[in-house]
Amino acid sequence: MRVSAKSDYALRALIELAGRDEGAPVSAEELGRLQDIPHGFLQAILADLRRAGVVMSQRGQSGGWRMARDPATVSVADVIRAVDGPLVSVYGLRPEAVSYNESADVLQHVWIAARSSLRDVFEHVSIRALADHKLPRAVTSRTQSEDAWLPH
Repeated sequence: MRVSAKSDYALRALIELAGRDEGAPVSAEELGRLQDIPHGFLQAILADLRRAGVVMSQRGQSGGWRMARDPATVSVADVIRAVDGPLVSVYGLRPEAVSYNESADVLQHVWIAARSSLRDVFEHVSIRALADHKLPRAVTSRTQSEDAWLPH
């Protein structure tokens, strides 16, 4: 799987928002500065997140962006889907929609299994967990093997 800059930036911006006292709004300029996210790109990401009901904007002197939902209820999977679409796609199709001839149909099972594995991690990590640096044990256990850190 390739994590897009859009998903990475969205998650970093949400970690900043979730870390604010009592959900205080943060300007897009400040979010971009704190996480080194280009302003125009961040504005598009925030618009996607607003359409998905993850963030909301507040106008006025003390305006800015804030979480629209409790960060504990927003998963990494929710964010990726909001800004990039499905977790796994095969040339633009969802894995269950791909069809192959008889000799290659086993590939569909690989794509479905890959999506299931991603869900095991992405759907169980919330923005709150990221902001608090408290990942679920099921996630941290996957990083304890030295092999997990190797780039193969």
